[in-house]
Amino acid sequence: MKIEIKLPRPRNPMAMAARLRRAGSHRPDGRTQRQRASRALRCQLNEMKHIP
Repeated sequence: MKIEIKLPRPRNPMAMAARLRRAGSHRPDGRTQRQRASRALRCQLNEMKHIP
């Protein structure tokens, strides 16, 4: 009688590579949106300063 040891499937190296480079949606993250909003607000405030 032979004993068979079932090995788990090998891991997909491409999946790990994608996970390490933080693959995901192609939308900008919240940090980018906050920076844009802050920049726009600063620009508006500067325009208000120059209005006589």
